[in-house]
Amino acid sequence: MSKLTYRGSEYTKFKSVRLHKDDEVIVIAGKEKGKKGKILVIDKKRDRVVVEGLNKRKRFLRPTQENPQGGIVEVEAPMHISNVMFYDSKKKKGVRVGYQENKGKKVRVSKPEGKEI
Repeated sequence: MSKLTYRGSEYTKFKSVRLHKDDEVIVIAGKEKGKKGKILVIDKKRDRVVVEGLNKRKRFLRPTQENPQGGIVEVEAPMHISNVMFYDSKKKKGVRVGYQENKGKKVRVSKPEGKEI
């Protein structure tokens, strides 16, 4: 029996994700380009991230017992992980992230200088 796949897109191409939850990121492509936000969710299987306050979509809620009025709610939609970049608050721009061994521990560093994040 074949495994069911996600119907939106094929599974992951990125092997490692260098961004973590609660990281400050800047959007480098798309309609939200140049905006900053905090990562709320990372979906490693589908290479998607949800960034706080960005890529908003309207959801239409039908009336329920908890919400008898129903209505329209704005929620953050996922965007592709390649469209965001780690934001360095000291340099005030996006930087690439790498890993380095420091005293036997693997730590994240900003790429050009090698400063620990």
